[in-house]
Amino acid sequence: MQKTALITGAAGGIGRATVNLFVDAGWQVLAVDRSPADGFPNGVIFEEVDVSKPEMVQKMFDRFGQRSQRLQALINNAAIQITKPLLEMEVEEWDDVMATNLRSIFLTARCGFPPIKAAEGAIVNISSVHARATSPNISAYAASKGGVVALTRAMAIEFAPHNVRVNAVLPGAVDTPMLRSGFDPDGQATKDLLGELARRTVMGRIGKPAEIAEAILFLADPRQSSFITGQTLTVDGGATVRLSTELA
Repeated sequence: MQKTALITGAAGGIGRATVNLFVDAGWQVLAVDRSPADGFPNGVIFEEVDVSKPEMVQKMFDRFGQRSQRLQALINNAAIQITKPLLEMEVEEWDDVMATNLRSIFLTARCGFPPIKAAEGAIVNISSVHARATSPNISAYAASKGGVVALTRAMAIEFAPHNVRVNAVLPGAVDTPMLRSGFDPDGQATKDLLGELARRTVMGRIGKPAEIAEAILFLADPRQSSFITGQTLTVDGGATVRLSTELA
């Protein structure tokens, strides 16, 4: 029987790479994003849904239930990033980051639990190395991604009696539109800044979306990770293993 995955934030760099990889691996994919998107592989079902909105998430899973009663993998990848000092951030901006990056996982897990339970499936939440160590002017994003790690552990404990596994992937710097816009909002020096970021990474480069997708598929596939739950898999080219006091 063909396995089914629902992937949020599917229009972006990591999300789109994950859709492509799951399709290549033989999965049926429901791709979800709050922005219109096209260009997905044949057979992918796309839905334009803002997963931070409870009513939209519930309706999405109601529609899913009309097609299938089993969901083998839920990939919570939807995220936004606002780059500005904490003291300059508006309350509405803070709330938008928390709703998109953290509340959305609560909503999809709650509404999607029946088909996930029926399939004894897996949930993979996409956090970030900013849950471990962070940078200036990214407080809301860092806080939300730290929350994703804590929520992953809590979900793993609650869902284990139902044979549902829950894990998180923590990407480091990955060449995505989000990284480029957050790192250099005005687009004036992207190449130089990305080069400097790569130089400061142990492996000497930044990551590719497809490399994060491979980690996501590993944690979603019960043949590869059947005894792994409540864990965080950091995929950062070694960025977080070096002391900040050491020269890059």
